[in-house]
Amino acid sequence: MIPSPLDAELHAALAELEAGGLLRAEPAEAHGLDFTSSDYLGLRSHPAVVSAMAAALEASGAGSGASRLLGGSAGPARAAERAAADWVGSEDALLFASGYHANLGLVGALVGRGDTIVSDRLCHASLIDAARLSRATVLVFDHNDPEHAEALLRKPAPEGRKLLLTEGLFSMDGDVAPLPELAAVARRTGAWLIVDEAHSTGVLGPAGRGAWAAADVAPEDRDRLAARILTGGKALGVSGAFVASSAAMRTWLLNRARTQLFTTAPPPAVCAGLQAAIAICGSEEGDAARARLRANAKILADKLGRKTPPGAILPVPVGDAGRAVAVAERLAGKGLDVRAVRPPTVPKGTARLRVVVHAQHSQAELEHLRAELLTGLTDSREQAPPLSLDPTPLARPFVVFGTDTDVGKTVASAACVLAASADGPTTYWKPVQTGDFSDTLEVQRLTGDCRVLPPAFEFPLPASPHEAAAAAGSAVDLEALRRALLHARAQGSKHLIVEPAGGLCVPLTDDVLTVDWFAPLRPTCLMVARSGLGTLNHTLLSLEALAARGMRPDALLMIGDPHPSNRATLARVVPRVFELPRLEPLSHETLAAWVRASLFTALFES
Repeated sequence: MIPSPLDAELHAALAELEAGGLLRAEPAEAHGLDFTSSDYLGLRSHPAVVSAMAAALEASGAGSGASRLLGGSAGPARAAERAAADWVGSEDALLFASGYHANLGLVGALVGRGDTIVSDRLCHASLIDAARLSRATVLVFDHNDPEHAEALLRKPAPEGRKLLLTEGLFSMDGDVAPLPELAAVARRTGAWLIVDEAHSTGVLGPAGRGAWAAADVAPEDRDRLAARILTGGKALGVSGAFVASSAAMRTWLLNRARTQLFTTAPPPAVCAGLQAAIAICGSEEGDAARARLRANAKILADKLGRKTPPGAILPVPVGDAGRAVAVAERLAGKGLDVRAVRPPTVPKGTARLRVVVHAQHSQAELEHLRAELLTGLTDSREQAPPLSLDPTPLARPFVVFGTDTDVGKTVASAACVLAASADGPTTYWKPVQTGDFSDTLEVQRLTGDCRVLPPAFEFPLPASPHEAAAAAGSAVDLEALRRALLHARAQGSKHLIVEPAGGLCVPLTDDVLTVDWFAPLRPTCLMVARSGLGTLNHTLLSLEALAARGMRPDALLMIGDPHPSNRATLARVVPRVFELPRLEPLSHETLAAWVRASLFTALFES
């Protein structure tokens, strides 16, 4: 058969994925000792669950035969919904075919044009797609950052419903959302909180009721919870997902959620299996399984020198996608099923091995994984910067963005170094240096010889990086820049101050702007702007450019003669505004005195 032009395009795109270590192949079946699946408690093979499903198959057949409103699985689904609601303490629940269906149906039924969604940056793809397809205005807050979420919810917006989306326990990083703080934010801003409990259902909280049940949410904030999504295909070991909510919400979704209305209902066997799994999960047997799961997670984390995860997911950072795949393949050859997680599932440069611990793992199996994992990371051909098993986190970049070139970023960076050094070891790095004047040396002069790293690229023309590189017959290699950043973060400093070249939106290459290269890193940042008449519009546009990419500065630094009206306007947009007047002379002593007097050190206090 002659390939079509479309097939030729697809083959070329697949080859590009393969070259970048991003091509995925579907395995014929699960292989090796399972450190991958979400069967956290071993319920998918539990005799009571299997027997319940087998009995339902004998009694009702293989399928439901229709959508829910046409009678598909009506009785068995309703029984499972009542069991789920009683288990987690909600008024009612509605069963969907999957977690993806539940998220799309729930969000789409609640908001549309004129409404606003504020979503955690690391929310699952199903929540991301639900938000996009809803046609509501979508804003993204920094991961687990309630203050940023509140700032976005308070942005001027049309009158309409506001949803605040998060996961209970995040699927890639394995950390827990700050639900008490987010619920309080929802109350203060009039938003409604939705919590996807996919990876916390059955694992966290009393009787496995999830992250919401485990969280100490203030009574006055609890009524801002609109719904929780309880996925049935993970700790419950079956499939489907419940939206646990009020009875009114259930009736609304039954009538308005398109992924409920226009799809075949889950089979009776699935409903029966879920009901049996819920009964086990909420029993003493479930408590014992969760205790084994927690113990195993701690044992493996200790063996690998990692922090004990709150749930079952233990990410092991690798960085390079190809290297992560190579280690996973080696483990498979040793009878261990551990998967490499790569972009676009996680941001570029953060590929990892996603180890999933189960209640049924033995200590011998955990030791087998530890030994082979350490050997695989050591022996892998491409050695990345030392991130693999160091329990100390990498320094998070603190990026000093400017509205323009020559706006004062270098002085601001020196001020950041002085302020951050009061909290711990600090390094300064200028990734791309253009022009003959060395910003690195200037920062050393103003800080009293601080720790610095050399630029990854240096070009003599004082211009934007892409233009300066072209004038030198070169280009900024973004992969080399990524590796240099990983190296800078792994130097052992607590703080890494990064000063990009030029303004916020200058091009690094012909195709990539500076701000777009930094955005996936989710850095904390400072915006530096001129102070004075005629600067307000440009400053506000720069702040909008950050917000459009899901970022916001921790503070704004206005350099020049004070301008009270500008400061008052900008203080409504940015959490903290500092003013740095012209220092005469500009020296280590005068800058350090300003840092102390202005309380600039508060930006870096632990």
